[in-house]
Amino acid sequence: MARGRASDYDDKRRAILDRSARLFATHGYDRASIAMIAAACGVSKALLYHYYKDKDELLFDIIRAHLDELIAAVEPAAAIAEPRKRLVALATALLDAYRDADAEHQVQINHLRLLPPDKQEILKDLERQLVAFFADAIVAAVPAVAANRALLKPLTMSLFGMLNWKYLWFRPGGPLTSEDYARLAVHLVVEGAADLPADLARVDTRRQAAE
Repeated sequence: MARGRASDYDDKRRAILDRSARLFATHGYDRASIAMIAAACGVSKALLYHYYKDKDELLFDIIRAHLDELIAAVEPAAAIAEPRKRLVALATALLDAYRDADAEHQVQINHLRLLPPDKQEILKDLERQLVAFFADAIVAAVPAVAANRALLKPLTMSLFGMLNWKYLWFRPGGPLTSEDYARLAVHLVVEGAADLPADLARVDTRRQAAE
């Protein structure tokens, strides 16, 4: 008869993910050996292999768990009817979810590309789900984007750029709270898109004419 899982299996697995994420963020995925991972997690190599057969599986699970948590965090905000409020709520929820997840966030940004293509595609699909919440809100909040969808990706990824890299400079207790910064980032995107120079506002038409 196969041996069942220990009652604390999920807790130990989560601890391995958390500590491995910090190790990868600090030292890099390539430079982190199985021995280093086991030592950082306070377990033997044999026990580590009981949870994860190789580094790729561990890296995949770190990023997958992180993206699942981000999606779950922003999903309730996506139900807000008023587009501007929805976008601010989405940005605020995302920044709240990033709190205490700097290592996982860095691992996602820097190391997802090191996984095999099939595993990358699974994670990129989760990323696309996350981005879609914001893109839908931007379309609803910015008439210029509804009229010219060529602007949607640049604006959406610009907003993500402001939110994603906040961890590099933001310090709690400063002049802005995370919610203040979420409102600021949304304001820059929405108001900036509403006041685009004429040539940018018709960028898709201009490109099509050139073709």
